[in-house]
Amino acid sequence: MTGVNEDVGELLSRMTLREKVGQLNQRLFGWECVARRRGGFELTDAFHTEVERWGGLGALYGLFRADAWSGRSWKDGVRPEERAEVAALVTDAVRSGSRHGVPPLIVEEAPHGHQALGSTLFPVNLNAGASWDPGLLAECARAVAAELRAGGVHLALVSALDLLRDPRWGRAEECFGEDPLLAAELTRALVEGMQGAGRSALTGGGVGVVLKHFAAQGEGVGGRNGQSAVLGPRDLHELHLPAAEAGTRAGAVGLMAAYNDIDGVPCCANPELLTALLRDAWGFDGLVMADGKAVDRLAAMTGSLREAARAALLAGVDLSLWDEAYTLLEEAAGDDPGTAEAIDRACGAVLRVKSLLGLLDAGPVRPAVAPVPVRPAAELSGRLARRSLVLLENRGRALPLAPDAVREIAVIGPNAASATALLGDYVPPLLPEAERSVLDAVRDRLGDRVRVRHVQGDGRELEAAAASADLVLAVLGGTSHRHYGDGFADNGAALHTRATCGEGVDLADLRLPGGQDALLRRARAATGAPLVAVVVAGRPHVLTEVLALADATLWAGYPGPYGADAVLDVLLGEAEPEGRLPMTLPADAGAVPVRYNDRRPADGVYVDAPRAVLRPFGYGQGYRTSRVTGLLAGAGEGSAAADRIVVTVELENESPRPLSEVVQLYAHRTGGPAWPRVRELVAFRRIALPPGTVTPVTFHLEAERLFTGAREGRQGCTTLLAGELGVRITRPEGV
Repeated sequence: MTGVNEDVGELLSRMTLREKVGQLNQRLFGWECVARRRGGFELTDAFHTEVERWGGLGALYGLFRADAWSGRSWKDGVRPEERAEVAALVTDAVRSGSRHGVPPLIVEEAPHGHQALGSTLFPVNLNAGASWDPGLLAECARAVAAELRAGGVHLALVSALDLLRDPRWGRAEECFGEDPLLAAELTRALVEGMQGAGRSALTGGGVGVVLKHFAAQGEGVGGRNGQSAVLGPRDLHELHLPAAEAGTRAGAVGLMAAYNDIDGVPCCANPELLTALLRDAWGFDGLVMADGKAVDRLAAMTGSLREAARAALLAGVDLSLWDEAYTLLEEAAGDDPGTAEAIDRACGAVLRVKSLLGLLDAGPVRPAVAPVPVRPAAELSGRLARRSLVLLENRGRALPLAPDAVREIAVIGPNAASATALLGDYVPPLLPEAERSVLDAVRDRLGDRVRVRHVQGDGRELEAAAASADLVLAVLGGTSHRHYGDGFADNGAALHTRATCGEGVDLADLRLPGGQDALLRRARAATGAPLVAVVVAGRPHVLTEVLALADATLWAGYPGPYGADAVLDVLLGEAEPEGRLPMTLPADAGAVPVRYNDRRPADGVYVDAPRAVLRPFGYGQGYRTSRVTGLLAGAGEGSAAADRIVVTVELENESPRPLSEVVQLYAHRTGGPAWPRVRELVAFRRIALPPGTVTPVTFHLEAERLFTGAREGRQGCTTLLAGELGVRITRPEGV
């Protein structure tokens, strides 16, 4: 970084205060900066005015965004083949308007694929968590980055840091799950996939990652979006910071400060979080971006937009998002040398990222052509979808289906004919020919030999169809789909929408929406045929009645545009259900939140809901079986390994076919001054199991982590758990 810092320092010395402040503002909606004219594009007056005001432009958000909030669609949005042209148009105009020829950072949303027309979409993060497969996620991230960079994008805003601590939260789908280790490993994989091996790879085709949201946004009171996170320092460090630390260690160029406050201090005005911890303790030298309009919202606390800007800047926010407050930094610096110094620091962070991306090099900036990923993006999306499906129940081996024994299938449920319900939030509109529902997949793959009868609603037609069918397939759940007529807040969150999940759609009632339990009861009463439920949802709903009524239940999450065929693959036995729950499924809405790593279990606590957990974290059935047959643990050998505990887990594949299985290793600490957590995931690995074999899997664990709490005294002993086996180990001497 020495050469980068020298180049940035020299450039900073030549910039005026206004030019520096301009690098810290990201006020424009990118989709409003270009307009289609006479078969091409031209820049709008709003864009030119902003560039002229600051003598350049720090960053431009959402140039290619297409969705209900932006209003851009296939009629007027930027198509895939036009992105490079539009990116070059914007870049050239900003460089021409800058005395120093500094181009902008082009920033786009890419939580599970680029939110732009024609981009490959992937399953949401909750599905990625259910895959327990960091290697596959890294491949998917690499494919997303290739599409982004080929279109001229520099920074991708990617959800990764939030934990699913309360299923009432509408943004549960953006989490990798409820466990900090699982989230950390997937965050590391995501960063390494999108950026490449180290930041030096950014100039060769990677795209910079801005991880969001920092920190503890998933801890909002009552599952309410952006609400206070009421937690102490131990839970903050043990639960909510590991993913962020893993992402920064992997080289992420940016973090986004969250909306919420922690113990009353807003994240985007928290110097202990953004400076003392992130920069000083972790050594992070990238940029910190505020969430949309978050700095302006500080005015309610500080008394004015100017003081809001000063509070965010001095805390450590480098780049604003859609705010007005940061336009006042030039004025704020006039009577405060400390603010002027902080502007230099923040501007330096923005320019360093531009330098890492090769944007400060002499000559015209054109989109880099990223290397072709190992597998096509669509293939990877489908593969991740298949790996994420979780079989929750399979009584009487109702699955896999035997189509030859079925003459008529009744397909029911609100999500049966919906392709958009499979996609999740933050997605662009698909072309009609790209939309594919579970009903479409059933008809295409079984319709030539089986009568497929689709029933909408829950009236007499449903009862008649269920009564005559040999199989009832109920596609249930919710949707995060936003319609172009919906209402939105000033930051894009839903205000008036038919969606039942997603940003701005927090729920108090976790039962399946729209009376779906009653629909399933009517179907069950009308038929003695097998009833199979597929749950399409972005949050853990209460599925107690679904599991009781259906012979088999498959949790599908939001598996993406290739999810319908992935579901059919698993239902037909053409793919094994390999997903494992990344969260706890509650048995009763009144018992939430329930998490596997709470310090005390919730089962047996509530008199009116003694069973709080329906399916535990890590759960998932398969058609074929594997089991843990051995578990050994001991201290490492030699001086270099003295601080390690070596654990070997033996897994037996009892089936005649190869399997992909997740080894989950848990610790239960005892003997310390604090109440222990019930369980804590300390290691996991997805491995391939040859048929009819016993495969050993070895983990090297840090002894300090097993025997010492993050902010507590030493722990005396630990029980390691794998499958049904457990082994008790004591703290080695010297640890």
